[in-house]
Amino acid sequence: MRKIFSSRTVVTMIIAFIVIIGLITGSNWLAKRTNTPPFIQRFGNDLAGGVSRIIAVPTTAIGRTANSIGNLLDTFEENRTLKSKLDQFAQDKVRLQTVEEENRSLKKQLGLQATLTDYKTVSAVTISRSPTTWQSQLVINKGTNTGLKKGMPVLSGAGIIGRISEVNTTNAKVALISDTSEDANRFAITIKGGSGDVNGIVTGFNREKNQLIMGQVTSDSTIKSGDLVETSGLGGVIPAGLYVGKVARVTKDDYGLSKRIYIEPAADLGNITTVMVAVSQLGAK
Repeated sequence: MRKIFSSRTVVTMIIAFIVIIGLITGSNWLAKRTNTPPFIQRFGNDLAGGVSRIIAVPTTAIGRTANSIGNLLDTFEENRTLKSKLDQFAQDKVRLQTVEEENRSLKKQLGLQATLTDYKTVSAVTISRSPTTWQSQLVINKGTNTGLKKGMPVLSGAGIIGRISEVNTTNAKVALISDTSEDANRFAITIKGGSGDVNGIVTGFNREKNQLIMGQVTSDSTIKSGDLVETSGLGGVIPAGLYVGKVARVTKDDYGLSKRIYIEPAADLGNITTVMVAVSQLGAK
């Protein structure tokens, strides 16, 4: 049977043991004299510190990354919440502007209604207005079910805007005073000048200035800026005395033979949301 340890191996192990014991003893003796930890302890501490630093680098990096991701997610959530609130704010602002506009329009109509002593009025709302026929017609939400008839005058704001051109059971078309197409039934108007009334018809509409045009006026009566313009009733469709607007300026036609009068409408023809239809008290009986 072979020997487990040879003589040389035993001697080597004994010498190594004695050296280790000597190192430990010397380290402790030196530590007591210099007030420093023993060599073995310092070695272990340094080794543990190095390992801790090595482990701390990726751990710190992972922690920072996790915090950054968390902050990014929080920021994303806050941004989505703020966007939602901003969208709601925009909707509320539009709704408020619409209500304010309707309120102003209704206030004007109340003031106008007080002057229509010979008429009862039916209030209505614009439900359709096509861009292709913006200056010629619109559709309101009242019809024969509320007593409307073809030819009745329609008012908005402070004055007349048109007349009923087609009436159905629950809605009606309104031919605007700014409709100057060839097949349009012209509005007969009169200017209350200082030297006498001047009668005529609306012959055009200036889109840039948003002004009605009364052309082919040959009267010698003096017409000044600010003179009042009303319906004359001479057309046989619209009654007399409905307010149209004021004279803005007076010019000559292209040939210099007659006057061309520009009229500032009392109502904003580009923004018609609520209207009143004037129903004659005679017709209502």
